[in-house]
Amino acid sequence: MSSSAFSFTVEREANSSRARAGRIDTPHGSILTPVFIPVGTRGTVKTMKPEEVSELGFEILLTNAYHLWLRPGIEVVEKLGGIHKFIGWDKAILSDSGGFQILSLGSDVRTTEEGASFKNHINGSRVFLTPEISMEIQERLGTDIAMSLDECLPFSATKERVRDSVSLNKNWALRSKLSHTSEKQAIFGIVQGGVFKDLRKESAKEITEIGFDGCGIGGLSVGEPRELTLEMVDTTISEIPRETPVYLMGVGDFKGIAEAVSLGVDIFDSVLPTRLARNGCALTLGGRLNFRNAVHAHAEGPVEEGCECYTCRSFSRAYIRHLVVEKEILGLHLLTIHNLWKLSSFMNELRDSILRGNKDGGKMGVRSCNDTFCGRSRCKTVRWTPKMKV
Repeated sequence: MSSSAFSFTVEREANSSRARAGRIDTPHGSILTPVFIPVGTRGTVKTMKPEEVSELGFEILLTNAYHLWLRPGIEVVEKLGGIHKFIGWDKAILSDSGGFQILSLGSDVRTTEEGASFKNHINGSRVFLTPEISMEIQERLGTDIAMSLDECLPFSATKERVRDSVSLNKNWALRSKLSHTSEKQAIFGIVQGGVFKDLRKESAKEITEIGFDGCGIGGLSVGEPRELTLEMVDTTISEIPRETPVYLMGVGDFKGIAEAVSLGVDIFDSVLPTRLARNGCALTLGGRLNFRNAVHAHAEGPVEEGCECYTCRSFSRAYIRHLVVEKEILGLHLLTIHNLWKLSSFMNELRDSILRGNKDGGKMGVRSCNDTFCGRSRCKTVRWTPKMKV
């Protein structure tokens, strides 16, 4: 069953690439694409209040069915009015199925056609997750977009193992679709296939034939070189109907996003901006800044010159470094604000460039870094430079 409350509209396409600007409509508002989704795995974007995330321009959050299933439990979320009310967020929410967490957090994993049995990371008790259970969890949460349950393999997996997984993924995707009953919730399938072109094509054809509302590209950014990631994205998208929204899971850096947008990707998510902030690092167009480095100790300027975020308008690098070194929570909060602002602004610039008709939706250029506070030898600066008009 497809969602009657979900739609995807392409508003503008580039002439010389697959880049496009669009709009996704959900029961909790519209989302302009291309879009980056902040990750709120356990129902919160770490260190941030929901209204702060909204004020940064984000229209959708990501939560994780696996984590919320284990704690606080679906019954608690239901009793308190569903996921939107529970976390204080009145805009759209996408829920991940938990497939990746089985790989990254589960131990003693035993995968069969029926589902995945594993010891959970909280107390070591054995749990069993199937496509039907994952769909029930996500429907009871009440998210706007649910993801089908998939098996995600490491980069090191052999082609034989990946081939078996593609077959399993098709089975799980079909069962996810058949067991999904909510007309208020969209459901996306997930393409797998590792780093093998023929298996990517096979999986993309199988997933799109099932008839999902959107298509996720999974199993990438798990250790493979970026060039290979983009090659697999290009191969996959060539098999996905143009009217389908495409979601590249786990990519959150400027250059990777821009290149994937030119290939036709509409949706992104990553823990990168918030995780870097919690480790004392800032995302800038001049590269990453590590505020544990002494080079920032007496710096009067903002995190990034020209940035209009609250952090850069209000505080010096020296103060941010002081907070980071002293392990003050405020420092991590201010860096998270800055990093999310950069992603939000970057996505807006990409979209505006496509709408203005710039060729390829713009181009990522690389030049030498002139920032004396960067602290990185031979650093490269990533700059967004629009190309000629179409």
